[in-house]
Amino acid sequence: MKKIIIAGFGGQGVLSLGLMLSYSAMNMDYNTSWLPSYGPEMRGGTANVGVTYSRGEIACPIVSKPDVLVAFNKPSLDKFIDSLASGGTAVVNSSTVKDDIKRNDVKVVRVPVNELAGPINPRGGNIIMLGVLLPILKSLDRVAVENAVRSVFKAKPNLIEPNLACLKAGIEFAEGETSCL
Repeated sequence: MKKIIIAGFGGQGVLSLGLMLSYSAMNMDYNTSWLPSYGPEMRGGTANVGVTYSRGEIACPIVSKPDVLVAFNKPSLDKFIDSLASGGTAVVNSSTVKDDIKRNDVKVVRVPVNELAGPINPRGGNIIMLGVLLPILKSLDRVAVENAVRSVFKAKPNLIEPNLACLKAGIEFAEGETSCL
């Protein structure tokens, strides 16, 4: 079973990243849950989503002790870092979070999201993170994730290729980082 919390400001693609992870898991015949949480102002407010996927039953969709934390900003990192399971992985947007993480029992992967997404699709930071998550999670394959991206953006076909390019950039970044493996 994999338990993931993704957190950031509204408008950073937090909820859609969680949705694409759930779709990817469904594409591979996992059971999955997607539980979003966001403030009333949504864009600019805080948002987080818990994603769980498993071959077995998922008894509760609430993710209280994630294996992986994806933090797009410092307030999100501060809020959820203590809930990350010992031995878990914190994937942090290093474009916005400069602080050191004060836990020595978790792996930290720093991703320059804004710099990677900017030349391809400035709004594709969440897809960069999706690509980075592939080698960390180890249980989702690239084809399933690409199909999830296509599914989420099917109503906006002009966004599919730029987002697939962001996915590729995230995967390539992760493959070059020993902290992701």
